[in-house]
Amino acid sequence: MATEYSGDVVTWANEQAQLLRSGSFSALDVERRLAVEIEDVGNGVQRDFASRVTMLLAQLLKWRYMPERRGDSWKATLGLMRGIVARRLQKTSSLKHVLADTDAIQDMWNDALLQAAEVMYVGMASLPSKCPWSMGQALSEEFYPD
Repeated sequence: MATEYSGDVVTWANEQAQLLRSGSFSALDVERRLAVEIEDVGNGVQRDFASRVTMLLAQLLKWRYMPERRGDSWKATLGLMRGIVARRLQKTSSLKHVLADTDAIQDMWNDALLQAAEVMYVGMASLPSKCPWSMGQALSEEFYPD
């Protein structure tokens, strides 16, 4: 065994999992990589969650500023995104802190502005610099900003 992490990360990860399952803790790559990789799993889940919220905020921006394009498909997209975010929160309740973190919300908003401004053909200066909706509003199935 003992595949180097830098050589083949997939084989390395599978070997580490096998060592954990068999109780061979002394053979684990604890010193160099295992702790970092475990932390990266959590960070990846958080990044994915933030990305989903960002997409939802961008879609809400388009809904708000492009009323002529509103339709059933946009409504369905908002419902789908809200459902994905809600399921992530249900499965991983520790993600709730992201929705309460003003810095994280601002980062997601800034990314949403970039996404939406590209599609809407408007300058960033014409859009709100801070999210005008609470996260509760954004996630609410009844909320459609006018």
